[in-house]
Amino acid sequence: MSKIEVDAIDKQSGSTLTLGGSGTAVTLGAGATQTGFGRTGTVDWQTGSIKTSTFTAVNGEGYFVNTAGGAVTANLPAGSAGAIVSFADYGDNFGTNALTISSNGSEKISGETLDAILETNGQSVTLVYVDGTEGWVTVNDSSENVKGSPFILATGGTITTSGNCRIHTFTGPGTFTVSRAAVCAANNVVSYAVVAGGASGGTGNPSSSTNLGGGGGAGGFREVKAPTTPYTASPLDGYPSAPNRVTVTATSFPITVGGGGASNPPTGSNGSAGSNSVFSTITSAGGGGGGGTQNGLNGGSGGAGGSAPGTTRSGGSGNTPPVSPSQGNNGGSGNHAPGSAKAGGGGGAGCVGQNGVGGPTPPGTSSYGLGGAGVTTCITGAPVAYAGGGGGGTNNGPFPVTPSEQYVAGGTGGGGCGAYEPSVDATAGTANTGGGGGGGGGGAGPNQVGSAGGSGIVIIRYKFK
Repeated sequence: MSKIEVDAIDKQSGSTLTLGGSGTAVTLGAGATQTGFGRTGTVDWQTGSIKTSTFTAVNGEGYFVNTAGGAVTANLPAGSAGAIVSFADYGDNFGTNALTISSNGSEKISGETLDAILETNGQSVTLVYVDGTEGWVTVNDSSENVKGSPFILATGGTITTSGNCRIHTFTGPGTFTVSRAAVCAANNVVSYAVVAGGASGGTGNPSSSTNLGGGGGAGGFREVKAPTTPYTASPLDGYPSAPNRVTVTATSFPITVGGGGASNPPTGSNGSAGSNSVFSTITSAGGGGGGGTQNGLNGGSGGAGGSAPGTTRSGGSGNTPPVSPSQGNNGGSGNHAPGSAKAGGGGGAGCVGQNGVGGPTPPGTSSYGLGGAGVTTCITGAPVAYAGGGGGGTNNGPFPVTPSEQYVAGGTGGGGCGAYEPSVDATAGTANTGGGGGGGGGGAGPNQVGSAGGSGIVIIRYKFK
């Protein structure tokens, strides 16, 4: 008869036998097994035996499986109610070489007599045998390992992801706070798009239908696409020029998002310039205001130049102050002919504002002062256009013109439309695009006022896994 040894019995009452007191471990001798105690839903992990080839699992055990050298098959034990096994990816290789979990003969896995395939890096699963109908059932499935990240860890703005990249979007002032820099120095060079506020359009003169406001210049646009953050950048990608690169460290970076230039009600005044946007060492200049008709004002200079009014005047200079690649283009000039006037379009990030050329009515030799086009980038994960110039005001064009029509188009990227005197108002630049506002009309109509520019935006992108 085998000998039963009990080191300590605290209490025996009826059929209840209590072994050990509080804090006392009860240990089975070498080679002994237990029955009737049940399990707590956990396994004993076999850390001393990493599996690299086909093996048969044992009830109550968990296995780390290394598939770096090739695919591995784990055979499940014979099913018995309450049996439990676990498997975990040892080196994040299941995505390259899968682990196949094979049922025992006619046993089932989740009701099917089919093998289970683990093919996600870092995956781990726990299976419990329930009965002959469902067989082995998954009670826990993790798609990745929890591990210390070697990449940038940061907060601030609105956070989204695209592939392996994290994106912080600031539509107003904020702070990009880096709590941990990446281990690899190359991953600390971040991608960014910094767009300043667009300018408002110039105002027209109610005493003259040929004195029209020029379109507002777009806010300056600057971008860098770091090699570790793949996406389709705009043509203005400034990498790898050293002055354009931003390498982050574990610190806080205040973010400034420039506001759009305000609408200017006073008769004949230039539009208001947009405000600068700033991230680290990168500053994008606000757009130049559209030219007003008071004494034939030229368009203002800025990230992109404001356009001239519907008189013979020049548009403002873009890329002011100068950077490379250029952050914006010049505004268009304005002109008029008897019975017809057209103000110039505001400069955009992608091209100059179109000159406004007056001509007879109906139009023949005339051309409209369309806003200069902006540029498109996929830094947020989808193509978005920014920094279009505002359209200039006009008093002549194809007929009929209804109040619902926006007449002289702004540039793609949020540029507002210019007014048509006397029936169509100018429209504002789109918020958070840096678009310039449309130029105002002239004459007796109520639409002399140039519209406001659109606010800017700051976007930061980096690799996070």
